[in-house]
Amino acid sequence: MAAFAIVMMVCLVIIHGGQCKGLFNAAEALHKAKDAENGDVGTDVKAFNVLDYGAKPDGKTDTSINFRRTFEAACNFHGDAMMVIPEGEFLMGPVLFSGPCSNPSLLIIQVNGIVKAQSNMAYYRGGGDDTDWITFQAIDGLIVSGRGTFHGQGSQVWGFNDCARKSNCVRLPATLKFIKVTDAIIRGIKSIDPKGFHIMISMSRNFRIFSVDLQAPGDSPNTDGIHMSKSDLVKISKTVIATGDDCVSMIHGSTNISIKKVICGPGHGFSIGSLGHYDDEADVSGIIVKNCSLRETDNGVRIKTYKTDSPSKASGIIFQDLIMTRVRNPIIIDQEYGNTKYSQPSKVRISDVHYINIRGTSASKVAVDLLCSASNPCQGIHLDNVNLQYDGPPNDDMPFSSNCRNARVAYHGFQSPPPCR
Repeated sequence: MAAFAIVMMVCLVIIHGGQCKGLFNAAEALHKAKDAENGDVGTDVKAFNVLDYGAKPDGKTDTSINFRRTFEAACNFHGDAMMVIPEGEFLMGPVLFSGPCSNPSLLIIQVNGIVKAQSNMAYYRGGGDDTDWITFQAIDGLIVSGRGTFHGQGSQVWGFNDCARKSNCVRLPATLKFIKVTDAIIRGIKSIDPKGFHIMISMSRNFRIFSVDLQAPGDSPNTDGIHMSKSDLVKISKTVIATGDDCVSMIHGSTNISIKKVICGPGHGFSIGSLGHYDDEADVSGIIVKNCSLRETDNGVRIKTYKTDSPSKASGIIFQDLIMTRVRNPIIIDQEYGNTKYSQPSKVRISDVHYINIRGTSASKVAVDLLCSASNPCQGIHLDNVNLQYDGPPNDDMPFSSNCRNARVAYHGFQSPPPCR
């Protein structure tokens, strides 16, 4: 976890058009993001308002081209710049905001209006695999901040989601996608009813997500709150996530991820995986989930892998100081996820996983369920002071218990449910 201390002052020398962005200071960037919410960024920052580029805040006129032109003007400005989305309601189809940008410091996107997605799926060719709603790509230094809302109008298209029936389904578009983005702050914004994921991060580094509010019904399909892959140094804090799938999901190549003071529920909890889904997956390591609460979620903290011959590793994982309220599966490792028809065991190696100070209530009688691979048993699983009590149907006569298979577990301190025998 030493990388988290190092990143507080990382000198990433980034050259764009002869300008050096130089030192990235996370604390200063967070303060700047807070100021940007109110537009208090100083006279040296040039504002590029979407209204000046023809966007109409009537909620009916498509403003996609106006937003793109505003971004391009701000991104290509050889000075400090802020793209302004003022109060009002803006209708927009899929848009790509692509760098590299020419600004000497972080480009600011101030969001104080309501941005609504086009609901017609004809706008999103190929679904989310080809076209997400709002994509930020190849940008070094970005702030997205404000009191505004991104409304995905997902309720009008969730019926097209067939991932529960098809393993090779086409995912629906994410609301905000960040790909190849470095040194980014996402602060204060709200996302409602995405078609697919609320926020998707891939091939990115050095992200801060702070005081964000992500909302969707508990039965909305595949609406992960924050989904990440192949990304390093991501910090999520003081955020509320109520959605229909994982509150935070970390798949292959997620490293040095910190999740703290996050409220989750409804949803499927905090998930590592699914892993073993693709060939040549990068390992997952350096994950910490701490000081979070989960209420009436399907899972608490979960590691899930497919039964395939795709090898990778998941290690260096800490789940600490978590409060669970009527969570169905509070602590779960599932290495038979999704494809139980296959006889081969998962090739993903899970090791060095710590569950520390986990307390609250379980809606199921099996509160700790560690189902590991027969060919690659889980190594170095530690449960330290787990205090979970049953709070489910009163007519369930099963004992409150733990279940362990192919797992080497060490216990420390108080344990409820009782340890595996």
